[in-house]
Amino acid sequence: MDSHLMFIFFMFSIFFDRGLLVSGLGCNWGIQATHPLPPNIVVKLMQDNGFNRVKLFEADPRVMRSLGRSGIEVMVGIPNDMLAAMAGSVAAAEEWVSRNVSYYLSNQGVDIRYVAVGNEPFLTTYNNRFTAVTFPALQNIQAALIRAGLGRQVKATLPLNADVYQSENGVPSGGIFRPDIQDLMVSIIRFLENNGAPLTINIYPFLSLNADPNFPINFAFFDGNASPVIDGSITYTNVFDANYDTLISALEKNGFPSIPIIIGEVGWPTDGVSNANLEQARRFNQGLINRINQRIGTPRRPNLPEIYIFSLIDEDAKSVEPGNFERHWGIFFFDGTIKYPLDLGSGRNLTAARGVRYLERQWCVMASNADISDPNLPERINFACSYADCTSLGSGSSCGGMDSRSNASYAFNMYYQTMNQQMGACGQFGNLAVITRIDPSVRYGSCRYEVMIDTGRHEPAPRIPATSSAGDVIIRWAALLGLLILDLIFN
Repeated sequence: MDSHLMFIFFMFSIFFDRGLLVSGLGCNWGIQATHPLPPNIVVKLMQDNGFNRVKLFEADPRVMRSLGRSGIEVMVGIPNDMLAAMAGSVAAAEEWVSRNVSYYLSNQGVDIRYVAVGNEPFLTTYNNRFTAVTFPALQNIQAALIRAGLGRQVKATLPLNADVYQSENGVPSGGIFRPDIQDLMVSIIRFLENNGAPLTINIYPFLSLNADPNFPINFAFFDGNASPVIDGSITYTNVFDANYDTLISALEKNGFPSIPIIIGEVGWPTDGVSNANLEQARRFNQGLINRINQRIGTPRRPNLPEIYIFSLIDEDAKSVEPGNFERHWGIFFFDGTIKYPLDLGSGRNLTAARGVRYLERQWCVMASNADISDPNLPERINFACSYADCTSLGSGSSCGGMDSRSNASYAFNMYYQTMNQQMGACGQFGNLAVITRIDPSVRYGSCRYEVMIDTGRHEPAPRIPATSSAGDVIIRWAALLGLLILDLIFN
């Protein structure tokens, strides 16, 4: 091979091996946890695994600071309970933008690209609680971004659940917006399009499967093993494509054939109900990542949209009103350990979080001499689970097949760990419980008896070196071009 060509290939391997591995891979980072990972460790976890985009549900100061100069693009959210304030006052919107966008862009080097105004505010379960305030809030936030000089750099978007559209004939080509919000949806989408902003949609094949016992299970996944759905000349082999194209059909019918779309949330949980398990989560998320790496879109939109996997890490303090699975969406456990292997492309696998510090390796379990028929036991278990996460004990869950003594031990230990192993925490259960240094997990395979993160022992966040961003790629190209010119001059 010519020496110049060898030099070019060598320089490409140096400059682009890591930076463009999974271009466009994003994740959601929620912080509803009793023992959250330190933000600097989470940012490093994203960098190590090639995530270059993150979606946040709120502008938590520690989280925002940790993302400064990290090379990770940010979508920062405004919670639903703030929508009324944003809708009622332009000044409130301007204050929010100043504190949570302008400041972090200018002073902390956070690469904010989007503001997510609310989160699925039109869910039918909300009974129109946010319907009247969502669009005005979106308008005021966009106006505040423009007044701050950020109108081109940062766009306001609206994350919506896929229940805002439906099919009138059971196939994607019959896509329409939900009749009760049809006019509102058209106004919102027109506003987004006029401001060069994308529409954000959350799609959950898991929820389709979990809600319908007759749903064809293989149709929830991407590996092509399902009986197809035929829609005219188009064949659909998975529910994600069919769902997304139902949206595209609704958009086209209302005069928006080309508005950009972001998939704000898509993923699969690993616990809480029988369909939420490690095997199915791996099957779904591996298929999703393969599509992202191969840039595969859908029949009606061949270009791949920007996608944010839900979620990065488990959150043990989330509401379980939708189901016990809500606390188990992470591709990592609460402490950043790997749940299941994923091939990220080019033979590269997931990397666990580093530098995590834990409480002492000890557990609170049911005493060997305690009587399982003790009349106080049910009340003590209920007490433990009212303060700690016991969702893994449900039927079909990872700890659902254990005996009564082990169930009690799990509940006692979750309370003990949630209370930071405080003196007297295990004593809450009287003579029913003891502290042990023998890990009960060894006995029960898939059931994890946790030891919590020691949230008080982590060092202050170090400066985090940046990974590849759009600007970084330009710099690499410039540097590479300079080196090539030098090579031509001197050779």
